[in-house]
Amino acid sequence: MNEPTTTNNGFDLNQPTIISLCYLGSFFTGISGLVGIVLAHVWQGDNDAEWATSHFSYLIRTFWFGFVASLIAGVLSIVLIGIFIFPLIAIWVGVRSVMSLIKAQKQEPMPDPQTLLF
Repeated sequence: MNEPTTTNNGFDLNQPTIISLCYLGSFFTGISGLVGIVLAHVWQGDNDAEWATSHFSYLIRTFWFGFVASLIAGVLSIVLIGIFIFPLIAIWVGVRSVMSLIKAQKQEPMPDPQTLLF
């Protein structure tokens, strides 16, 4: 008997997707990015899928480089330069999170997880 094959055209709530959503949610909550980085570090060793491994590396780098850049921008805010750097950091983190989210929905690896570009 032939059973019909079903395709999942819905939203796949996989681990890299959850982390990306946490990062994006931090624009509204201010704290969910911390939840995302903790999950990324915890789940990094638990997931054997090659496509997901590249996302963990990409998302962990996104958080830590964004965090360090934010600290530098905070210090530079004393001389007003940092005020202009904060929006650039937000755009960078947002674009990288969306890029990971899109690839994670297709279960495709990030092309170069070590890059600081998009």
